[in-house]
Amino acid sequence: MSFDTVAEQKAFADAEGYPFKLLADTDKVAGAAYDAVRAEGEPYAEHGLPRRLTYVIGTDGNVAKAFDFNESREFDTHGQQVLDALAELAG
Repeated sequence: MSFDTVAEQKAFADAEGYPFKLLADTDKVAGAAYDAVRAEGEPYAEHGLPRRLTYVIGTDGNVAKAFDFNESREFDTHGQQVLDALAELAG
């Protein structure tokens, strides 16, 4: 999900060859609900950029795990944390 427009999300997904749609949250309602809206004074808040968060949703529809990319700042580490959480949920 991004605060970009639907058109921007579609262009990005097309350019990257994603076989799925990306969600656009231009009014930041979902972003606020998931704590992705940066507070005034936070880095990048002046640019309107969301926090980089990953949520793993359990089969019950609830958030099972939450990850803040800023804690690891490494794509490999972040990705492995998410994969480990998914494996744990899968049993």
